[in-house]
Amino acid sequence: MNENRPDRIFNIPNFFSLSRVILVPVFLYAVINGRPQMAFIIFLVSATTDFLDGASARLFNQKTKLGALLDPFGDKVFMTGAYITLTIPSLNSPNVLPLWLTAIVIGRDVLIVGGAIVLYLLIHVKSFPPTLTGKSSTVWQFLSLLLVLLFNMLGKEAGFLFWFYIIAGILTIISGYEYVQRGREWFRSSRKED
Repeated sequence: MNENRPDRIFNIPNFFSLSRVILVPVFLYAVINGRPQMAFIIFLVSATTDFLDGASARLFNQKTKLGALLDPFGDKVFMTGAYITLTIPSLNSPNVLPLWLTAIVIGRDVLIVGGAIVLYLLIHVKSFPPTLTGKSSTVWQFLSLLLVLLFNMLGKEAGFLFWFYIIAGILTIISGYEYVQRGREWFRSSRKED
């Protein structure tokens, strides 16, 4: 049996994606129990698995339908858990993510997932490629989390993080608008074809 079959469920990329989901409760434990160094290391490990799942899927030709769902699911679960816990002042010191940024990030993700479900049910759209702004917003969201964790581990307040929050928030709002517009265009084109 060929171990590198593209449709094989248990493969290296899916292992990395699944490990990211498994790391979520460990990360939450570290933040809740005031272990900033542990939280920072787990965050870096999670980010590494995110890179490795895509790289190994391409390298070993092991792209699967499960992996296509598991990878973004792992990303969203980890990012959502990180944003929520790092917004709680009693759990984080000296830097805390602002509530408005967490609301924007999670709100946009809920909007995208809800829109994707509606488009799938109504017009059977199965692929939702990210926009350039969407990718950029993810990078700034990630950097905001990384820097909060880093400076909390060092025990130093970083006032400049405010600008990271502003940029991440603006890009997230713009990308949410772009995804809504794209969904409307897909829906309109499908109505014209009918």
